[in-house]
Parts: sequence; structure tokens; C-alpha cells
Amino acid sequence: MVIISQLPISASGTEALLFTIAFFGWMASEIIGAMIFPRLRRYREGTRLETKDRRSGLVVIFGLLVAIYLAFGLSLAGVALLPGWLFYPGIALMVFGVFLRQWSIALLGGFFSALVSVQEGQTIIRKGPYRYVRHPSYTGGIMIMIGIGVALLSWGAVLVLLLASCGVYGYRIHVEEKALVAKFGDEYRAYMNETKMLIPFLL
Repeated sequence: MVIISQLPISASGTEALLFTIAFFGWMASEIIGAMIFPRLRRYREGTRLETKDRRSGLVVIFGLLVAIYLAFGLSLAGVALLPGWLFYPGIALMVFGVFLRQWSIALLGGFFSALVSVQEGQTIIRKGPYRYVRHPSYTGGIMIMIGIGVALLSWGAVLVLLLASCGVYGYRIHVEEKALVAKFGDEYRAYMNETKMLIPFLL
């Protein structure tokens, strides 16, 4: 809260409060939706994971935390500031990114893991956003990062968060798809040919 009160958005108490709610709401969604609930599902179903992570989980966490730290620093320093009206689109992008990420995780159910893993009985999910992209939860994560940068009202923050999120999720996708091809073979290769990686019809 002390740091947030010093950001460019602190000129409006309402905006500072809204950013605080959105930012810590996102963090809570990661802890509850991406860590606790999937673990509970696997425990209830007695599922055992075969980890294929290659430290991609650590890369994502460490990379994003460093990028967020730098983004806050750039905003506090007033580097490449954006117009104030962009604050609300930034918050909206954060919220939509959280929704997309948590929806994607919920659709995977017990198949979701914070670490790249495969498990017995796992299937390829093709409903919801998975009809169009293979990694919608990472799309949501990138949207959240961009939204944070925009809400911090700094082009520098946007650039740092965009590059960092694309880099860490790019490595994660490389590791994950290698593991999925090894498990599903031609079925997953066909799914890759039918869908885009992150952005429907584009990428």
C-alpha cells in the first residue's frame, strides 16, 4: 500500500484502491484457483503426477516477479508515462485476463498443475477457449501483465511486462508441448495443427 500510494495513480484515491483490489485479487486467484483447487481435485481423485517441468515453473514465477518489480520502479520514477485515462482500460484488461486464465484452469480440472506434468487418464481438452488456442491460461497471464503495465501508466512498464511474460510463457509452452507430444503423439500434433498457440486465428 505504501508503494501504491506513491504511484502516478495515487492522485486519485479511488484509482489507487481499485488497483490494489485488482492486483491483490489476481494474486489471490493464482493461489486459490491455480494452486489450492487443482491440488484438492487431484487429492480427491487420487491422481499421481509425472513431472516434466524442467524448472519452467520457477522460470515463470521468478521472471514475472522481477518484471513486476521493475514495472513498479519505472512507474514510480515516472518513466514514459501514459495518459491517465488509460488506467481503467488497464484494470479491465487485468480483470478479463484473470477471468480467462481461471476459466481455462477450471476447464482442465484435475489435469491442471502448476508444474508441467502428465498423468494417467489425461485427455486433450477441446472445449471453451481450447477450441481456438492451446494455451488460453497463458494468454490470460499475458493480458494480466499488460494490464498491470497500462494501469501503472507507464510505457516502460508495459514493455518490460510484455517481454518478460512472452519470454517465460514461451519457454513454458516449449516444455509443455514437448511433454504433451510425448504423451499423446499424433493426436496432440493434430490438435496443434487445428489451433493457434495463444491468439485465435493469429498466433
